[in-house]
Amino acid sequence: MRSIWTGAIGFGLVNIPIKLFSAIEDSSLDLDMLDKKDHANIKFKRVNENTGKEVSWDNIVRAYNMDGKYVVLDDKDFEQAMPEKTKSIDISAFVKEDEIDPMLYEMPYYLEAEKQGKRAYSLLATALAKSKKAGLGSFVLRNKEHLCLIKAKDDLLILHRLRFSQELRKTDEIDVSKAAPKPAELKMALSLIDQLSEPFNIEAYKDTYTDKLMKLIKAKAAGKKTAPAPLKVVHSKTRDLMEQLKASLGTKKKKAS
Repeated sequence: MRSIWTGAIGFGLVNIPIKLFSAIEDSSLDLDMLDKKDHANIKFKRVNENTGKEVSWDNIVRAYNMDGKYVVLDDKDFEQAMPEKTKSIDISAFVKEDEIDPMLYEMPYYLEAEKQGKRAYSLLATALAKSKKAGLGSFVLRNKEHLCLIKAKDDLLILHRLRFSQELRKTDEIDVSKAAPKPAELKMALSLIDQLSEPFNIEAYKDTYTDKLMKLIKAKAAGKKTAPAPLKVVHSKTRDLMEQLKASLGTKKKKAS
C-alpha cells in the first residue's frame, strides 16, 4: 500500500510520527465509456476555455473566484493557512465511541507508526483499548480540514474521518410520519424483529452484484445469450398492517446474501 499522508499524532506532549493509508478499496468493476456508434474510447481533456487547446497538469493552478477576479493559490498557500494541521493530528479530547452519531462517519484509514514512533504508537493503542475511548482531533488532507476519530482495534490504530455537524442536512423538509402505532401492531413488529435478530457478521455479506455482472460480461464476450433473472417481488394479499405482520412472522428467516 502507498501512504496518502505523512505526519504525526499529538498525544499530550507525546509526538507519534505516522503514515496514513486508505482502509478501503472499491469492489465495483472498472468500466470504460465508449462512443455508441463505433465503440471508440471516450477521453476527457483539460481544455483552455480561451484557446481550446489541451493543458497539461504541470500548467494547471488552483484559484478562488472572488467577485469575478481569480486569486491564484499554490501549495505553500494551502500549507500556510494552517501549517500545524497539514503535518499533525492533535488529539484535543477523548470520547466514548457510542457518543458519535453514525451519520458523522465518513471514511476509515489505517495508521502505521514510523520506526522512531513505534513505542509511543503501541502505548496509545493500548491506552485507548483499555479506556474504551477514542481520540478526537482534526487535520488537513487534500486542502481540506477534516475532523477525525482515532481508535484502537487490536494493536492497530484506525482513523475515521468524520463530517462536521454543519455538513449534515437538516430534516426540516422531510415529511416525518407522526402516526402512532397500535399496541398490537407494535407487539407484532417487535416479535418480527426478535425472530430476525442475529449477531452481526459482516463476512456473511458479499458484493454479489459485481460477481454476477462479471459473469454476464464473460458470457457476452463468448457470444452467449443471457436470460434476465426473474425479479422476485413479495406482494402481500392484504393491505391490513396486522395481517401483513402475521404473514411475515409465518415466513422462514432468510439468509444474508
